Amino acid sequence: MNTVNGLIRAHPRLTFPAIRRAGPSHWEAHAPMQAIAPSSFFPQLLWPEPFDSSAGERLTERFEALGEHQARLLAIPGVRAMLMGVGGNSPYLAELAIREAASLERFVTDGPEAAFAAVLSELGQVSASGRRPEIAAALRQAKRAAALVIALADIGGAWALEHITGALSELAEATLRLALRHLLRTAHDVGEIRLRDPNRPELDCGFVALAMGKLGAGELNYSSDIDLILIYDATAPVFAGGRAADGIGSFTSRMARDIITLMEARDANGYVFRTDLRLRPDPAATPPAVSLHAALTYYESMGQNWERAAMIKARPIAGDLALGARFLEAIRPFVWRRGLDFAAVADIHAMKRRIDEVKKSALGAADDPVVRVAGHNVKLGEGGIREIEFLVQTLQMVWGGRDPSLRMRPTLIAMARLVETGHLEAQTRVRLEDSYRFLRQVEHRLQMVNDRQTHDLPDSAEQMDRIARFMGYPHTADFAREVLRHAGIVRACYRAVFEFVPALPETETVRGDLDFRGDDPEPTGTIAALTGLGYHEPARIVAAVRRWLSGRVRALRSDRARDLITTMVPSILATLGRQPNPDEAFNRFDRLVSALPAGVQPMSLFQRNPKLLERIAAVLGAAPMLSEHLALHPTALEGLLEVHAAIDTRQTLLTRAAASAGLEDTIRTVQRAVKERDFFLSVATLEGQLNADQSGRERTALAEAALAVLTPRVLADFASRFGRVPGGALAVVAMGKAGGREMMAGSDLDLMFIYDHPPEVTESRGARSLPASQWFIRAVQACIGALTAPGADGQMYALDMRLRPSGNKGPIAVSLDGFRRYHKGDAWTWERMALTRARVVAGPAELRRKVNAAIEEAIRRPVAADVIRADAASMRERMMREIKPHGPWDVKARAGGLVDIEFIAQVLQLIHAGDAGFRRDQTTRVALRRLGAFGAIDPADARVLIEAERLWRTIQGMLRLTVGRLEGTELPHASALPLLRAAAAAGVEAKDADGLLRAADGLALRVRELFLKYVGGG
Repeated sequence: MNTVNGLIRAHPRLTFPAIRRAGPSHWEAHAPMQAIAPSSFFPQLLWPEPFDSSAGERLTERFEALGEHQARLLAIPGVRAMLMGVGGNSPYLAELAIREAASLERFVTDGPEAAFAAVLSELGQVSASGRRPEIAAALRQAKRAAALVIALADIGGAWALEHITGALSELAEATLRLALRHLLRTAHDVGEIRLRDPNRPELDCGFVALAMGKLGAGELNYSSDIDLILIYDATAPVFAGGRAADGIGSFTSRMARDIITLMEARDANGYVFRTDLRLRPDPAATPPAVSLHAALTYYESMGQNWERAAMIKARPIAGDLALGARFLEAIRPFVWRRGLDFAAVADIHAMKRRIDEVKKSALGAADDPVVRVAGHNVKLGEGGIREIEFLVQTLQMVWGGRDPSLRMRPTLIAMARLVETGHLEAQTRVRLEDSYRFLRQVEHRLQMVNDRQTHDLPDSAEQMDRIARFMGYPHTADFAREVLRHAGIVRACYRAVFEFVPALPETETVRGDLDFRGDDPEPTGTIAALTGLGYHEPARIVAAVRRWLSGRVRALRSDRARDLITTMVPSILATLGRQPNPDEAFNRFDRLVSALPAGVQPMSLFQRNPKLLERIAAVLGAAPMLSEHLALHPTALEGLLEVHAAIDTRQTLLTRAAASAGLEDTIRTVQRAVKERDFFLSVATLEGQLNADQSGRERTALAEAALAVLTPRVLADFASRFGRVPGGALAVVAMGKAGGREMMAGSDLDLMFIYDHPPEVTESRGARSLPASQWFIRAVQACIGALTAPGADGQMYALDMRLRPSGNKGPIAVSLDGFRRYHKGDAWTWERMALTRARVVAGPAELRRKVNAAIEEAIRRPVAADVIRADAASMRERMMREIKPHGPWDVKARAGGLVDIEFIAQVLQLIHAGDAGFRRDQTTRVALRRLGAFGAIDPADARVLIEAERLWRTIQGMLRLTVGRLEGTELPHASALPLLRAAAAAGVEAKDADGLLRAADGLALRVRELFLKYVGGG
């Protein structure tokens, strides 16, 4: 946005006071209009009262004395008020107003955008080949002029915070770029290096300045240092061609020192920016410029969490920007961990505590608000700017490994994205943003007084009055109360994220009667406490916990992991004790702990998310199958931190895959995301958050998202090796439960791949050519490999492709013409029945249309109803002979079970497919509803079948989650509870598992009768 007027046009609800300042009081002067015309917005600006009116008057007089032109400028309404407000509050700005009077005039007449742009334009015209004193003078003159323009835009309310900090950052970048270009060109001219293009010294120069902290984020404060890391690539050709080749390290260290001198040395012209290089790797032991190899080695082997947080802001701004981008990409795995990184939360909080201890940052305890805030540091102090930044950066670190959209540098933008992704409450964001803007404004006013890098409110009452007036408050106590209000908001939000982390123990290993010290196998107090919690074998619990605390479990060998689980033991035992069978739930948790490769991350996960422990305990208590999966794949835990049961799964996978490097990395990323989401859906179903219908839709959407993300990437990778078939395309057709949007835990993915290409095209064109049919077959093999590849988190999906033409005997990819020919003459009735659930889920739009038309044509092929019924009845009888139910709970294969219902829906849809007005559907329950509405089935019968179909899927799905294949009638009580709850939600209530089984038997008899009625058979 180029001007304040533009800002208001874009945000019509904002008024000038809303974007200017928190304070209510301003001082204005009026004078008759003279010859010099101000910019359109200038008269609307308001200026603070002068703290020192005499100083304001002196500045006005000095400005007027500069000449007749300046005297005429003073006649413009608002200019005198501006000089009074600036001169009466800031000695530093008063001097700039005299020295840079031309920039001040441009601000008044052309506006801050034009005035600032003029400064950068003049700086951009300075040749890098100039003499060192000329470069230094140009840099300092640009700093003075820009500092004045930016201050006036800030104080007068012309620019919002983002614009102010952005302009300061842009100035720092422009000055640093010129300084570095000059040093590189000078080194080239004397033969130390050989630049690729002396007129563009930064091109492939092998030396880059990374902006860190506020400069990296584009949020520089008014009198800020600039934090840099200087990195060079010793293998860059620029070094090989000059004298520096024999001492690259010495040369780059001298470059670093020259940069600092050029930027921060003070002379009669002032200085540019103080420059700090202490954020580089191991600053006490490394030179000021670090080699690329040394930096990468450090971060890969020794980097700490605070350095990860710092690297969130890192940005190449001067020199070889491509080198900077390569470096940041190389350390991306260090900064952004694949898993949820809750262990970093305690580290960041510990660092903040150390800062608090050193800085003694707590607010005072006095009753007088002015006394209480006196000397308070608005950056590092309690409720200060740093707490907001730590909060945002920590949440980015925790979630950014999974969600690349959170990898952004500016604090306010990152905060907004955290709200959008569900990791920060919207109201919290509003309050924090308001406080952030206020505190940054206070910070700027403190620094503008004398251009000091200070964040401390004054200790003296007089100077506190100055800052209050500068902020626009006529009463200092009102200003102090506002500081306290915002500090309170920030501190409360910060504590909500950080400060429920329990302090790590020093002498006590556990609290209360749960004492696991010593070697007594049955310590009296502990045994009694465990018994009171509901455990029946407390001695075994004691032995297992002692194994944990002694580090005899692999995941708990580090001191930190043992400290974490020590603090968690009472919560773990109490939570598991609330399960129907506490001992069995504990056994499964013990197996989980024993299977973990490391303990810090999962224990931190439990510590930071108490509700997660409760959810896991419920899984361990009721679902042995999920418990076993969790023990084999503990990263699935992270899936339970998903905020919503229903999400845009495709976009989620696309977002997570966006940061992947290459196909293999993409497959691993998608595989992990799918397994996490699958586990979340399983637990949500177990808990009753999702019924069978909802779970089926979400699981199917997950599979479709995986196909949508992986298929084009696999095909692109394949094409890079074997070219493409011109005009060719591939479609993916979901069949079975995937086609019907009824997938459940453990469902295979039934797929069919259909391709098409122009008849005149016979082979692919590219690096290597293949016959067209072979190209598609091998491309589909690559797709199958991506979907079924084994990984650390288990196989993504098991594929079933037996429903393609000719089944397992046919090719894995069938041409569209081949599909049409097969279904015109060779297809069996059961194959056409299967097509009633076919759904094209991936592929170009035109091919999808053609495949859908071919499927519809195959389904509508005229065949006598009696033939369809006889073929289906014969097929079902054969299935009942060859596939026996494995027990009374096998609601799929039993007579009157799920297969019978699906046959009814498919047979009737084939019979009526060509009837005018009938619309079929791939989802069984929807198809039955439409058949009833159409009159193909009695509506009452349709309702029975729909009720039974939903109950069968509920039972089958819940048993898969809890006990798996159950051959007898006995169902463990803990596993029966979620099943009974789900069955009641599906419309069938029962007191216990036996009652549910009796209800299922009665319903199955009715379904079987309806099968004989509508399909036939014996």
